[in-house]
Amino acid sequence: MHPMLTTAVKAARRAGGIINRAAQNLDLLHVSRKAHNDFVSEVDGAAEDAIIKVLLDAYPNHSILAEESGAQGDPGNSEYQWIIDPLDGTTNFLHGFPQYSVSIALMHKNIPVQAVVYDPSANELFTASRGRGAYLNDHRLRVSKRTQLADCLIGTGFPFREFSHAEAYLAMFKDIMPRVAGIRRPGSAALDLAYLAAGRYDGFWEMGLSPWDIAAGCLLITEAGGLLGDLEGNATYMDSGNLLAGNPKIFGQLLQVIAPHLTRELKTN
Repeated sequence: MHPMLTTAVKAARRAGGIINRAAQNLDLLHVSRKAHNDFVSEVDGAAEDAIIKVLLDAYPNHSILAEESGAQGDPGNSEYQWIIDPLDGTTNFLHGFPQYSVSIALMHKNIPVQAVVYDPSANELFTASRGRGAYLNDHRLRVSKRTQLADCLIGTGFPFREFSHAEAYLAMFKDIMPRVAGIRRPGSAALDLAYLAAGRYDGFWEMGLSPWDIAAGCLLITEAGGLLGDLEGNATYMDSGNLLAGNPKIFGQLLQVIAPHLTRELKTN
């Protein structure tokens, strides 16, 4: 395992320990609201602090972009930036619904090179290094081999903070639903992308994601042989937050289904 990935795994497991301990006493947590349907707990902050400490102890000159504390350090003075979501799926966590994860990615000159997505409730550790493949608890991952949408399980995420694209999303959902074997929305985008890399999903789409939601999961998918793009298949998903992913056979089919429902605002240009 690459030394930087080893450090990220250490950080993710430390955060996972904090999350698992807190999960035993959910009623005692202090919770605040960042925005409509967007919650943060003291666990998010404690997990993020633990991650950042591990990373900066090992690499003090690296910069940070974290969901709760924002940017730290000067990306202009370092070729490396860690992108962190300490608890992706906070609403699930607060309800005792065991679908949440820790997501850590390392960018080198804006290219993802290391990735960890850790599910602390299931003790599933998804890792990837650029050019070295993706793994789940040391087992090599490959995306699924399904070729027909009718056989596919597709992951998604509902709009929950900002609803300007809700009508377009619902039109996509309505068009995809009868074409596939099933659609799932568990509520942690990072874990959804890890599931696609592991072949549990065959495709995925969502709008309005942040870099910390997807940076690690996207590297998992590419290293597992999958394809990624924005809703037109272009490489702007980290900037737009609009993401579509799938195995090589399903990716293009999903793009064709959603294409008629793209508004001007959802298109790349």
